Amino acid sequence: MTRPALETRDLSMVYGTGDTAVRALDAVDFQASAGEILALMGPSGSGKTTLLMLLGCLLHPTAGAVWVEGQPLAGLSNHALAQLRLRRMGFIFQSYNLFPALTAAENIQVALELKGRDLGEATELLDRVGLAGRLRNYPRQLSGGEKQRVAIARALAGDPPILLADEPTAALDSVTGRTVVKLLADLAHAQGRAVVVVTHDPRVGELADRVVRIEDGRLRP
Repeated sequence: MTRPALETRDLSMVYGTGDTAVRALDAVDFQASAGEILALMGPSGSGKTTLLMLLGCLLHPTAGAVWVEGQPLAGLSNHALAQLRLRRMGFIFQSYNLFPALTAAENIQVALELKGRDLGEATELLDRVGLAGRLRNYPRQLSGGEKQRVAIARALAGDPPILLADEPTAALDSVTGRTVVKLLADLAHAQGRAVVVVTHDPRVGELADRVVRIEDGRLRP
């Protein structure tokens, strides 16, 4: 049996202590496989983003375990976790997080340089997301959908097998949002990546291979 790209067992996360403690996740068992796009859906405050951050090695759980491509995260140093993120994961955010003073190509080259890759790969990555003609455009010269596609191209720098996206369509209109979701689905299906998308957007759920619902820190049927 193929091992999951991402897996958690009895994963819990508590913020704070004592009377002010908040249990964001409660004994969550979760899996995501290579070649699928998975939508993680639920109301605000349900624990979606916390789970994504734990999967992305950005938080340490209070209890339970996380595996990335079969490797347990428990016991890894902060440096080792940072290297795992750098080499094996790409992150996509609602707010794009592009550098306004850099062109589309230069925004991607920053990620390529961090990963020790050829800066010329930026052209190929922008072409892959349909933006070959926007190499020299600055973020202010791009539409919301184009900015998000630049962000996706940047997430693909270094060819990571795992993509984690936090509300990537929230700021986009319906047509543009659907285009972005289709692109993420293609990246999962055609290139064998595991794509996990935290979202409120029903368009993501419609195009996802699986929808995992979370409420009050627990996965729901």
